[in-house]
Amino acid sequence: MDPTSSTGGISFTPSPSEQATHINASQLAKALLLPSRQSYLAHPFHAQDLRFQAIRPFYAQATSLGLLKGQVHPRLGGSASSLVEAAILVEEFYSVEQSTALTIFATGLGLTPLNIAADPVKHAEFIAPFLEAKEGSAPLASLVFSEPGGVANALEKGGKGFQTTARFDKESDEWVINGEKMWATNSAGWDFKGADLACVVCRDITEGDDGPQDPEQDPKEKVMIILVSRADLDRNGEKSFEVIRQINMPGHTAVSGPHIRYNNVRVPAKNVLCSPGQGAQVAFASFDLSAVLVAAMGVGIMRAAFDAAIKFAKSDSRGGAVPLLERQAFADLLSGVKMTAEAARALTWKAAYVMEHGPGDYDARREIALAAKVWCSEAAVKAVMDIINAVGVTSYDIEQPFAELLNNALALPIFDGGNVGIRRRHLQQLMLSPSYDAWASTYGPSTE
Repeated sequence: MDPTSSTGGISFTPSPSEQATHINASQLAKALLLPSRQSYLAHPFHAQDLRFQAIRPFYAQATSLGLLKGQVHPRLGGSASSLVEAAILVEEFYSVEQSTALTIFATGLGLTPLNIAADPVKHAEFIAPFLEAKEGSAPLASLVFSEPGGVANALEKGGKGFQTTARFDKESDEWVINGEKMWATNSAGWDFKGADLACVVCRDITEGDDGPQDPEQDPKEKVMIILVSRADLDRNGEKSFEVIRQINMPGHTAVSGPHIRYNNVRVPAKNVLCSPGQGAQVAFASFDLSAVLVAAMGVGIMRAAFDAAIKFAKSDSRGGAVPLLERQAFADLLSGVKMTAEAARALTWKAAYVMEHGPGDYDARREIALAAKVWCSEAAVKAVMDIINAVGVTSYDIEQPFAELLNNALALPIFDGGNVGIRRRHLQQLMLSPSYDAWASTYGPSTE
């Protein structure tokens, strides 16, 4: 998205490539995601594991169409384009169907640490499955970060830190991983025996033991990321990876993010993506990028709610003489949602462009990404509630889309780094910095 026109003014007109992404994504979403929804709805609401498995053929179709390769950086052999185009794609998909879309884009999140830190030669074997478009291929990747006890304060000096640990065995030249993880989308794979690739965020205990971390040490110095492939898990045996509990959620009801455990999983030294001291930076950089895409998810949900509501308002009078859209109270709520969606998209596109092009240093660019995630995710929840209030009790019918859209929207402020526990705190840390420059991401560094 070029923010300036040839005459120097600010422009929000998508480029030809971005227009093509919009058109293709819109068509693909309807052709691919709507049938996937019909497939998983054949299973009961509480059978989230079966619903997840039901979307595999559609995920495989997405793979064959290059949607996974499109989430790998070109320097690694992929075809990923700009973050703006990624945001356009995510919005289009999320405006049609959220569960299958999240599974596809969660693989993108799982690949993001490699996009940032992988060596094209050293890590080629891990990336290769996601570059192929073989019929029936459906590789899943996962950024395995969260833990059952939470990780919002894991980098706090004197705290418990990450409880998933890695110990280096010098004799075998292997890392040994132990610990439990939770909420990591796609982490258990289609058969719940492990993902094709997991970027496991863990704590190095090579020089100590498996007890608490040193209260005098900066926890970041011990955080690392280790790649665990499905081949690694298979080689370690069936007891090396365990699904403790499948989690049924009120929204995104065909997504898998179970409670899992790694039991003495041994992987070669070459599987280290980020050595101790580098893992936290790469993990949070991955979430900085995904923050923009969660904002786009919020826009997509607002679009879906608005489109459904305006269709309802043009055809239903609630027993009156005129369609609901002619009632000012209804139109006021609906126009408010439309304005919010437009503002959210503008912030999302700005965040996407600024993250890649500036102006401002990384902290300034990151601030806009965090702001987009927080504001758009929370705006989506309010927007759907406004739509529900406008439509009235009919919206409570499960045959209507509104309750499901609300349940899906509710996840956005609390996943991918909760707004209260993580994202707003990161914004606070940026503002506390002595070098904080509030408007650098708009006008460039201050000259004062």
